[in-house]
Amino acid sequence: MYPILRRSVSTVNATEIAHFSRLSSQWWDEKGEFSFLHQMNPVRMRFIREKLLETARDEEPLLPDVPVLKDLDVLDVGCGGGLLSESLARLGANTLGIDASESNISIAQLHAAQDSGLSTRLSYLHTPAEVLLQQPKRYDVVCSMEVVEHVDNPSTFLRTCAELVKPGGHLFLSTISRTPLAYFLTIFLAEDVLGKVSKGTHTHSKFILPEELVGFFRKDLGWVTSGRDHDPPRTQAEVRGLVYNPLSSNWILAPRGAWGATAANYVFWARKPSIYK
Repeated sequence: MYPILRRSVSTVNATEIAHFSRLSSQWWDEKGEFSFLHQMNPVRMRFIREKLLETARDEEPLLPDVPVLKDLDVLDVGCGGGLLSESLARLGANTLGIDASESNISIAQLHAAQDSGLSTRLSYLHTPAEVLLQQPKRYDVVCSMEVVEHVDNPSTFLRTCAELVKPGGHLFLSTISRTPLAYFLTIFLAEDVLGKVSKGTHTHSKFILPEELVGFFRKDLGWVTSGRDHDPPRTQAEVRGLVYNPLSSNWILAPRGAWGATAANYVFWARKPSIYK
């Protein structure tokens, strides 16, 4: 087992929750603290939709414009102010957003209330993910974006997210690789020099290398059964880099296998085996 993914019980880090709770009022300010996430959100949604379409086409032919998220039960773990949750609901998913910060949930609920069309598709709950394990409901899709690098005991957190996925369902993550480049971009540049992100938001030692993540789903969970940790089979798991273009102020979903693309931000997808105990 990789050291960064060691086992334990509790995942909620009180210091991290307090940090993001203080910033909760800024969630929907596209020029503020979470501007990078606003810019990243359409790219994350593109990745989610592309993978769901790709796997669905393996089972039956689908047109490119099929509403692939429609009527799926989707869980957004660590939803923050609801950026991703609202996007999922607008594409027809029955979406539950959860967060360990009560103020984040309040902001998410307040913003969603401004759009009456979301009321039947979107709900929020102030709770850590572990509490949902006590309920029988499992989800077609579980997302947790920019969260795993902020929790305690990431292996427990990942196991929890994985258990909340239905057999045959999908897990989507986005996080940051533990590399010198990631430290330079996300901490030194974004926090210390440019001040685009509050100091203390990121901790380099909590970042996770892509091969560690794939290895965890192979060795610990058994979702990945072939290939290598740096190159899993696309039907079981996939890692894609998220690259920021400062000239156009937007994020790019890097092509598959692009050299160095996962050295900082990246997205991850894995499919739970249809027969899984």
